[in-house]
Amino acid sequence: MKKSILFTGLAAAVLAHPAIAQIERSAPVQTQIDNGAQLPADTPWPGGSIKLDIDATDTRRGVYTVKQTIPVTAGMRNLTLLFPEWLPGNHAARGPINLVSRFSFTANGKPLEWKRNPLDVYQIDVALPDGAQEVVVEFVHTSPVTGSEGRVTMTQEMLNLQWEKMSFYPAGHYTRRIAFEPTVTFPEGWQVFTALDGMRRSGDTVTWQQVDYETLVDSPIFAGKYSKQWSLDPVVKLDVVADKPSLLEIKPENLKTFEKMVDEADAIFGERHFDHYDILLALTDRMGGIGLEHQRSAENQYEPDSFVKWDQMDWDHNVVAHELVHSWNGKYRRPDDLWTPDYRTPMQDSLLWMYEGQTQFWGWVLAARSGLQKKETVLGQFANAVANYSEGQPGREWRSVADTTNDPIINARRPVPYSSLNRSEDYYVEGALTWLEADQIIRQGTGGKKGLDDFARVFFGAKPGDMGHLTYDFAEIVRVLNGVYAYDWATFLDTRLLKPGQPAPMNGVDMAGYKLVWKDTANPYNAGRMAGQKYLDLYYSLGVNLDNSGKVTSTRWDGPAFNAGIVNGAQIVAVNGEAYSQDVMKEAIAAASKDGAAPVQLLVKRGDRFDTVSIDYHLGLRYPWLEPKGKGTQAFDRLLRARSGD
Repeated sequence: MKKSILFTGLAAAVLAHPAIAQIERSAPVQTQIDNGAQLPADTPWPGGSIKLDIDATDTRRGVYTVKQTIPVTAGMRNLTLLFPEWLPGNHAARGPINLVSRFSFTANGKPLEWKRNPLDVYQIDVALPDGAQEVVVEFVHTSPVTGSEGRVTMTQEMLNLQWEKMSFYPAGHYTRRIAFEPTVTFPEGWQVFTALDGMRRSGDTVTWQQVDYETLVDSPIFAGKYSKQWSLDPVVKLDVVADKPSLLEIKPENLKTFEKMVDEADAIFGERHFDHYDILLALTDRMGGIGLEHQRSAENQYEPDSFVKWDQMDWDHNVVAHELVHSWNGKYRRPDDLWTPDYRTPMQDSLLWMYEGQTQFWGWVLAARSGLQKKETVLGQFANAVANYSEGQPGREWRSVADTTNDPIINARRPVPYSSLNRSEDYYVEGALTWLEADQIIRQGTGGKKGLDDFARVFFGAKPGDMGHLTYDFAEIVRVLNGVYAYDWATFLDTRLLKPGQPAPMNGVDMAGYKLVWKDTANPYNAGRMAGQKYLDLYYSLGVNLDNSGKVTSTRWDGPAFNAGIVNGAQIVAVNGEAYSQDVMKEAIAAASKDGAAPVQLLVKRGDRFDTVSIDYHLGLRYPWLEPKGKGTQAFDRLLRARSGD
């Protein structure tokens, strides 16, 4: 409780500052707050197994109806329940308790009083009557029905059930020590995919064997009306749901790339810690996009026609490779400050440049080695990364890669006015370029005998069947790198990742025998992405990206458009007196690059105001590419070459 003290006249002035006028004010003094949030104990929930029953049949309204039956022990006077807040793979406190409503708590058929902890709104305290043996909790989870409300998890054709978003768990215990018995009722005839064990089905009601809460949360469900499963090897499955049955058609040679991806992952990591694995994949633009890692599965989304227009959608195929790598890097091996015993203890993201950065590197490499993406597409992704840090991101001057690991907590992927100045989650891509350089240092230092593959086999090398979490710290990363090739790795990582204002991370590409060049046509990744997402990338020419209607969706800080006063949300109405279209804009930029050409004239609408803006830019269209520096096979080519079967 705060106490109020009355300071009067001269006393207030003396105690505060002599320049402050003599006034009379009440001044509270803060007392120590204790919200009782102690670390949980590595002990089992004494009440026994918690029954969790979910009705997921209301697809028209997007509502999950939940009933939990929580056994309690004799003499308990209060039940403290927590809704998961710090979610694995989100690297932040994003538990959507706002989507959970209509709570009711009963014991012996009678309603119980409950209250929310004002210092931790994810905590619900329930008063228990004498003789209570179990508490029945009922509520609804309302999936967003539009993208503006959050990620849509249920459509009339499919759903993505994530257990942590529709369950409470008792406080005070490691989540791995709390037993659950899950049951879900699905729409009639839907096929159900998950990594959970012991599935039993009675009509459209599905149950699984008893499981600890940590494993339950790590085992989401994809289910759908239109679905298909393929076996990629004896224990790895590709489980696909789609908006329409026709979208599930895939040519045998394209399906083979998923099989090859699994083989190539084995070649990188050597051993598997998991006993089986499910690649959950939604072909949809109705359910929200996702790429989220788990130990025995991953949630993935492709654009709807990614199977039937395979080559055209090559740019969209990488997420599956990225999330598969995460089973080793992030789930089995996890930073020690990111691992937590429950979903209330805050996570610390300091090593995401390893967790996500090296996963980004291996995800690109794995996609190229397996053919899941064409080599040219992967090189285009690397080219975009190098271009961004070489001239597209002034924020590197003040903010280190390491500081961007705080961005999931600071910004939670909300849009910002000038992302090139703020930076965002650059531990992914600049992290990947740093690991490319590390790979080339090892390869050059060992005469090509070793590379980052050797590091991966040692660092991520699993104990077969070990379904736990093996944590690591900065010192272990350095120690294992030195075991592969002796080098000042601590200084290397500290300089590249922990300090701002460093040179653009181009060393890895250069050492791998490639160089960044600029062309007036988009590289394969850029071209595919622009066509698929219906936008125009002018980031390295005018310094903006435009949606299909000409609206500015991003502006490069200190770029030509920025310096002319064009910002996000502005609408390009006309170009050189002609109504806007992508072709008209590109033709105007190309024409302005000729000797003596006039500036590009834009009619820009912002709110109710129209302005004619002249942009004195004459360098033409510019898109990044990577090309070999010399003839013959380069180190980069060898890095992206298949390994399985060698």
